[in-house]
Amino acid sequence: MNLVIGVDIGTGSTKAVLTTIDGTVRAVARRDHAPNLPRPGWAEMDAERDWWGDLAEVLSELTSTHPDDRIEAVCISGLGPCVVQTDEQLHPRRPAVLYGVDTRATVEIDEITAQLGADAILRRCGKDLSSQAIGPKLAWLRREAGEAWRPQDRWFSAHTYVVARLTGEWVLDHHTASQCDPFYDIHTQDWATDWVEQVLPGLALPRLVWPSEQVGVVHEAAAAATGLAEGTPVVAGTVDAWAEAFSVGVRRPGDLMLMYGSTMFFVQVLTAPTSVRGLWTTSGVEQSTHTLAAGMATSGTITTWLQDLTGGVPFETLVAEAAAVPAGSEGLVMLPYFSGERTPIYDPLARGVIAGLTLRHRRGHLLRAAYEGIACGVRQIVESFEEAAGRPTRIVAVGGGTQGGLWTQIVSDVSGLVQQVPTETIGASYGDALLAAIGVGLVPPETDWARLDHTIHPDPSTTSVYASLFRTYGELYPATRPQVHRLARSVQSSGDVADVEHGAVG
Repeated sequence: MNLVIGVDIGTGSTKAVLTTIDGTVRAVARRDHAPNLPRPGWAEMDAERDWWGDLAEVLSELTSTHPDDRIEAVCISGLGPCVVQTDEQLHPRRPAVLYGVDTRATVEIDEITAQLGADAILRRCGKDLSSQAIGPKLAWLRREAGEAWRPQDRWFSAHTYVVARLTGEWVLDHHTASQCDPFYDIHTQDWATDWVEQVLPGLALPRLVWPSEQVGVVHEAAAAATGLAEGTPVVAGTVDAWAEAFSVGVRRPGDLMLMYGSTMFFVQVLTAPTSVRGLWTTSGVEQSTHTLAAGMATSGTITTWLQDLTGGVPFETLVAEAAAVPAGSEGLVMLPYFSGERTPIYDPLARGVIAGLTLRHRRGHLLRAAYEGIACGVRQIVESFEEAAGRPTRIVAVGGGTQGGLWTQIVSDVSGLVQQVPTETIGASYGDALLAAIGVGLVPPETDWARLDHTIHPDPSTTSVYASLFRTYGELYPATRPQVHRLARSVQSSGDVADVEHGAVG
């Protein structure tokens, strides 16, 4: 039987799926991990342990459960954009620096923006420099290393690091490269080598490929570590959110994916590249395509925090209590900026705010207020998408947060959006499996495994309540920003030791 494997290296776990070439799932495997938060504004992972080690384990588990079946190809996606610097033997020089939730490179963002010009960066790269960009993170690594900086070192995102460990090939897919601002030209879809030389002279660059391209085969050492047969084809893969969008058929202009996870993420397919301040234009998954994207910094992580804060109550109980609370959470409003915020405010010093608390409010109110606050953020972002690229023609909801229905229903009620929920919700690893099958020619490039399960419509009875809530939500951030910034800076200046001792989660 012809089988393919897709693997996704996420923020909280590595998930792998074994499928047939018609998308039927035969087996799944998972290993949990977590980022390390060594100080305010930092988010790191151990690439050797959390990326390569977990990948080897899930591949070994899948291959051992189907020893008589032939694995035709494997494809990997990963959290991103993030960066780990290694020597030529692929030994990491320090922990990997994660995506936009890691805000350490603020000085480098300002310096590079001043050097190249904010408008020029927006036009050429499709977005402003922010904590989501790889260029400033590499510049921070150079500054940290000082005289020990080696521009010929290799640098990787999560999935490309393990691809190199499997095959020996140093590649980067076009989508991930398009988040390596300011080093990639979104219009030519190639490296902006002149800007690379201005910002980081001599920086070595990986070979560019498209996510569905076969980039190499599993070598002998990797075969021994993973259980894959030596010579198994490896397909490039991409960033997890884009692999997940691909898995649910978000491939036509106007299609928009809402990903409900530890963060809330948005990907809309474009008819042509655009440059809109506050949003991210990137190369897409399929050759010569483009997408518009945005991401919130904290979403599902707030619900986990709240569950821990209230004594580890079963999550089903917490959701049931939140569902019993009326729309508007009886006068409670939450800004979900617990790790700063990416889209739409781009403020690393933003923090969570809970306004309207009384002695009447209980944990169910807090969870509902969290969902409603996230939903207000979703509405702000989708309205920005509509202004930039036209109203989405189809919205697909994915991710673990779609389970149970309360969160997605609140998002529809607050935003007025109709959302489709697919039957298969495994996520990015399922999209990786499809990319693997396409990459080695087992199925045509236009193959789509997505099937619709149900549709979520807004509840008109909540319209007036949520219109008022959304207005208050929009006013609360600018009204509290000076005080919140002062508090955030006080922690940065005096709390580093405490955070090193108590802030690690991985």
